[in-house]
Amino acid sequence: MKSRIIAMKHSNNSRWVMLGYIFILQFSIACIARSVAPMAAVIGKDMQLTSVEIGYFPAALFLGQACISMPAGYLSDKIGTRKMLMLIISVLTSAFYLLAISTSLTLILVWIIIAGFAYGSSHPTTNRAIIDWFPVTKRGTAMGIKQMSVTLGSAIAAICLLPLGNEIGWQVTYIIVATIFVIVCSLLTVRYKERQVKTPQKNKENNVSFLNIKHLWTKSLLLTITATAFVLSGVQMILNTFIVIYALQYIQLSLVTAGLLLVIAEVGGSVGRIFWGIVSDIIFRGNRLIVMFLICILVFTMALIVALLPNDTPFIALALTIFLFGIGSNGFNGIWMNATTEVTSKKHAGIATGFSITVASLGAVCLPPIFGYALDKTNNFPTGWLYVSFSMIVPIVLIFVQLIIGIKGKIKK
Repeated sequence: MKSRIIAMKHSNNSRWVMLGYIFILQFSIACIARSVAPMAAVIGKDMQLTSVEIGYFPAALFLGQACISMPAGYLSDKIGTRKMLMLIISVLTSAFYLLAISTSLTLILVWIIIAGFAYGSSHPTTNRAIIDWFPVTKRGTAMGIKQMSVTLGSAIAAICLLPLGNEIGWQVTYIIVATIFVIVCSLLTVRYKERQVKTPQKNKENNVSFLNIKHLWTKSLLLTITATAFVLSGVQMILNTFIVIYALQYIQLSLVTAGLLLVIAEVGGSVGRIFWGIVSDIIFRGNRLIVMFLICILVFTMALIVALLPNDTPFIALALTIFLFGIGSNGFNGIWMNATTEVTSKKHAGIATGFSITVASLGAVCLPPIFGYALDKTNNFPTGWLYVSFSMIVPIVLIFVQLIIGIKGKIKK
């Protein structure tokens, strides 16, 4: 009995140590991969790119993510977290070394897409680690902590890499950062351990086939979660891409102060990812859907408030609004990742996540250009933010219907 208690304590300690490794790895991956959005300003200035061409940078990253997420989810189920992390580190480092020595926009976009392959693969891979190491009752908090590393990495990229790139050049910056990245992440991956779990005897039901994914389309709950993530991912990229331009042109803040709003949005996302995880675990006892519903309501409300703000709004009021906006639009990912892994069987967790990320990534590619088009046509930021607010009505209705179905199912039981 005593040895069993010691073993349980050891297992509990190990899972948090492994979470620490995963947190730093995901943070590092996000820091270098998501730096393409803020660094696009420096690269654009150096290469004399147009605003439209600069806008291709984040779109290329998420296009790569959309293309790779399902194969990566399949691979993470097949070969495990550790081997996938080694592959991700190799691809991401190579992409940024090659990006640093490229002189044409076409080549740069190609390397960013390949970097998107690695960045997109990191999500189902690290999700697999959370599923393996944590029970359902602690998974929301663990996933929230893990996902918080993404927004923190993005914020650090905006704070550190952008001024460094402006000072010593983006090429040298990326060579230095890629070198540090590969050394640190390789050491952490070597120390990471797969959890030894009992595997059931192989039979036809236990075989995971990448081509046999038709069952995913029959799960209305997974489709609802994915459709919600599609809209929220698009809104996230709209906020992160246009908040600086909005602050510069509409509120007429300085470049430094406008850039601070992006950091505030990302910090809000970091807070949101851990906050929503704790709320879903403790208050709603693992009910991720109702938390996603609350997130959608928050994003709808904050987008509407931003649309109604006058251009002489005090910075403190604007910062608080963007912080709350970020808690919703940038903080939903942990709950989304948990939800996708929990509405399907454990053996399909990786591929279900990959499926959902693939579809949701298209929101990050498609919705920001629509926002930009509306902005060009109306030359009016409030109209653009109203478009964001109204876009949230679709996921709100979809989740509400699923919640009603769930309540009726419980009543029948």
